[in-house]
Amino acid sequence: MAKGLGGMGNLLKQAQEIQAKLAQIQEELGRKTVEASAGGGMVRVTVNGQLMLSSIQVDPAVINREEKEMLEDLILAAVNEGMRRAREMVSEEMSKVTGGLKIPGLMP
Repeated sequence: MAKGLGGMGNLLKQAQEIQAKLAQIQEELGRKTVEASAGGGMVRVTVNGQLMLSSIQVDPAVINREEKEMLEDLILAAVNEGMRRAREMVSEEMSKVTGGLKIPGLMP
């Protein structure tokens, strides 16, 4: 019986260590960013590892009332690509801790 408890205690300790590492990675991801662009760089966005949009830059050349929908499409495309890249970055960082194990609810 003692062997069973020792193994369970070791498993609990490992789970706590992983939890601490994950918390550290999540904090670090808040400082890491990815960039994406659309329209040949006319619209650029920056997204952090917590999937927060931190900046949008629009080239003044694409600001035109008659082409409002095109600008909206470029912004949408750039944001979606930025979010995709940020999710990819998060997944890579988390897999370093989980060893590639897919844990439901852990990764976006």
